[in-house]
Amino acid sequence: MKPEEIETLRNLMEYEAGRKAPPEGFPTLPDIPGGRYTDPRFFALEQEHIWRKSWLLAGHTDEVPEPGCFRLWETAGQPVVIVHADSGDINAFYNTCSHRGAPVVTDPSGKRPRLTCKYHGWSYSHDGDLVALRDPEDFRGLDYSCRGLTKIRCERFGNLIFVNFDDHAPTLREWLGPVAEEWEEFQFDKCRLAARHIFDLNCNWKIAMEANTEVYHVRSIHPKTVSPMLDDRRNVNTLYPNGHGRMVAPVPKGSNVLAAVALPHGGNEFETVGEIARTCTQSYGVFPNWVSPLNHRTLPPLLFWPNGIDKCRLETWTLAPDWGDGPKPDMWTVNDGESLNAVLLEDTEFGEWIQKSVQSYGFKGVPLSYQEARIYHWNQAADRMIGIDRIPEELRVAQVIGDEWIYPNDPRLDLMQSAG
Repeated sequence: MKPEEIETLRNLMEYEAGRKAPPEGFPTLPDIPGGRYTDPRFFALEQEHIWRKSWLLAGHTDEVPEPGCFRLWETAGQPVVIVHADSGDINAFYNTCSHRGAPVVTDPSGKRPRLTCKYHGWSYSHDGDLVALRDPEDFRGLDYSCRGLTKIRCERFGNLIFVNFDDHAPTLREWLGPVAEEWEEFQFDKCRLAARHIFDLNCNWKIAMEANTEVYHVRSIHPKTVSPMLDDRRNVNTLYPNGHGRMVAPVPKGSNVLAAVALPHGGNEFETVGEIARTCTQSYGVFPNWVSPLNHRTLPPLLFWPNGIDKCRLETWTLAPDWGDGPKPDMWTVNDGESLNAVLLEDTEFGEWIQKSVQSYGFKGVPLSYQEARIYHWNQAADRMIGIDRIPEELRVAQVIGDEWIYPNDPRLDLMQSAG
């Protein structure tokens, strides 16, 4: 982050701490319809459009380290096999044989010279080409060239592997936009995968995710864990294109900065990480389901996946510099996935109670504060991706946050300047 950007953020922190109302010109946020958490029609629209058209984090190169290595990935509801090809490319295919639709791999991971279907022995290269089949003489005029595995868009950001089921989606870097440039300091191309776990939660996936995209709840839910390490009144939210967002909140004066951002057992550092990520909570929300604080010790994404309208799966990752012979870092769990840590338990255990409440006759909608604007921004982006006209009118959100509030625009800068 450039010195002038750091100075701007520091000034915005003081602006946020001193304001007595939302910034002049920031829109009043209409209620988010309650049915977006409970209505099967909206859930079906999410499945059809959001999960099909977005870039989704699916893996890490450590999981397919050599040519021939593969990994099954079904978290997004589709059967996907990710494979490291001889060329060095990472490919993703539907795990569906082009003969009778059987899976070409059934093991969760492994290494094979070819992907061979167990049902009838059709065999594919790591690039998805059909290379052999049993009794070829019994197929008249079979064109091998159009009988390969169906490829899925697959791109990398550093060592992270993303997939997208939409052939017409923008590239991953176009999708990330300015976030990709900001992430350069974190060296995703040098991060190792230290931990990856999944936990089932009894609430809609957006309820679980939204608890990690605002700091309005911190003093209530995290009075002894997060609150002492995060100055919520100096939190600065930034809204990016495509529904992405960022929050930056300094450590309160008098707190131990290192304790706020370091792992309990230490570890190596990403030397290129700058002042803000070392001294503040710098957290990103990447549409649709990624939330992650990033700092000089760890890059720990949280991913939220629907598992039904009132259930979801929380996937916890810890990425870190190579830890050598030391213990593997794990930002989010206790005893290598035995349970979530205290902070995530505080967030997730309340989610089940919220789910019961939003299903009540008394729940109509969600009135959001200025502090919760990232949630509204996400919902606006969701409706645009789905197609506003496809959404029942009573389930839509009004598109009230205009481009003037989307990075690189920020009217707060002019308000600060005019105030002196």
